[in-house]
Amino acid sequence: MGAARAASDEIPLARPVLGDAEEDAVIDVLRSGQLSLGPRVAAFEQAFAARLNVAHACAVSSGTAGLHLALRAAGVRDGDEVVTTPFSFVSSANAPVFERARPVFADIDPRTLNLDPQAAAAAVTEKTTALLPVHIFGYPADLPAFEKMGLPIVEDACEALGAVHADGTPVGGRGHPAVFGFYANKQLTTGEGGMVTTADAAVKAQIDSERNQGRGLDMGWLDHDRLGFNYRLSDLACALGLAQLDRLDAMLAGRARAAALYREALQGIDGLELPCEDSPGGDRRGWFVFVVQLPCGADRDATIRALRERGVQSKPYLPAIHLMTYYRETFGHREGEFPVCEDVAARSIALPFFPELSEGQVERVALALREVLTTAGARSR
Repeated sequence: MGAARAASDEIPLARPVLGDAEEDAVIDVLRSGQLSLGPRVAAFEQAFAARLNVAHACAVSSGTAGLHLALRAAGVRDGDEVVTTPFSFVSSANAPVFERARPVFADIDPRTLNLDPQAAAAAVTEKTTALLPVHIFGYPADLPAFEKMGLPIVEDACEALGAVHADGTPVGGRGHPAVFGFYANKQLTTGEGGMVTTADAAVKAQIDSERNQGRGLDMGWLDHDRLGFNYRLSDLACALGLAQLDRLDAMLAGRARAAALYREALQGIDGLELPCEDSPGGDRRGWFVFVVQLPCGADRDATIRALRERGVQSKPYLPAIHLMTYYRETFGHREGEFPVCEDVAARSIALPFFPELSEGQVERVALALREVLTTAGARSR
């Protein structure tokens, strides 16, 4: 086969850890006959809140749904502005638009790749209703700096389960509405799904109602006292989440181990930029993906194709949101507005990363990437 490998030998980009416990949990729900609005929802919420040492948690159908409901709870409405990052999955920018608010972007910090607090402060206007920092790739955003601005904060923690702030507080445990996602490549998966954590009982009550078509806890199904949505998470998904919570520490440790292997294996590749180390002050990443920035001038698309030929999946991660067609056409964004974001977005690729990634697989990925970049460098000269 030469450099190419059979598909069965390909190293996937992500792979969830699922076993007998998850299978048994889902079967128990199936046998109970109550697939939604059952006891597993509250049990999952309580266990998740306890994990982060926060008062309340609200299970929702996705991280995107959680962002939407959290912004509504923060008071975001038609005509408002929400300051956020252009370097994220698009849902963090889409969520304000659901309420006809405008996402106002500010550039990112070149080390952490998170929203730069100084840039965010400069973007605040009299129309700013909330800040929406993203803990990108699981690295804690500088929440103390954002808190000093005195505005409501909604945290996009969809990639950051297991991350810890310098003061020892888990990401999602500071009391602001914080949103987690449970897609199949996340630290914990329910297939699809999400969770909003909060210290505020009123926020919990509002989100619990609005995720269920606006029905209050004390109301029958024939009455609703507010606008709502179908953003519920099923008992099947919550049962899966409870089983995943039981093995979360082991899965986080597996991700950290894989990241350490990558750091060692990728050292010395000229111009390749690795994810930032945890800060000396104590911020700790909850590993979600292993994203590197290719050397300046490298052809990312060609690199991804060459890696695939060598049996290694990879993916551009992430594009600059403001340069997506919808945001260009709707809000008039253009190249050059956020130069740090645009440079990082143009050079970033995600490498295969999951808890059970083996040392041999990491070595294969590193060897393939080194070979591809060395060959490309020789050709460019």
